[in-house]
Amino acid sequence: MTIYESDLPGVGKKYEVELEGGERLVIVTHNTGKREVYLKPDADADSDKLFELPDRMARKVGTILEGAYFQPVQTNRVETMLADETFIEWYGVPADSDLAGQAIADAKVRERTGVSIIAIQRGSEVITPPTPETVLEAEDTVVVVGEREDCIEFEQLLGNGGQE
Repeated sequence: MTIYESDLPGVGKKYEVELEGGERLVIVTHNTGKREVYLKPDADADSDKLFELPDRMARKVGTILEGAYFQPVQTNRVETMLADETFIEWYGVPADSDLAGQAIADAKVRERTGVSIIAIQRGSEVITPPTPETVLEAEDTVVVVGEREDCIEFEQLLGNGGQE
């Protein structure tokens, strides 16, 4: 999926998202916060306006689309992009992971992968920030921040690709 970004002087920004089949979703974000969403059959076609949203509603819809309220597929991995290649990702610790039972410092997660563990959810308890002495347990949900490649290395270090 390719996303094209362009400035619209005096208006805001335009994003074009290439969809499967050559269609493009066009999102215009106005300086006022209003969002307009269009669909183009192909890159050279005219756009058809689908809808527009005020800023507050657009942000709410965005969080729903991101999966902040509901994950439709059972997964042990969720990701949020902070910048071009920096992500916050959530991983489940499989019962058979080599990291289960190890303290963060002993596992040398940052040295081995480049990611930083910024939180751990253990049942209804959230450990933030975890200390180097915090022990990772099977079934924990670990929240890490790092670049894409570092996150992939962490996923491999967990074993089973972070999936159960």
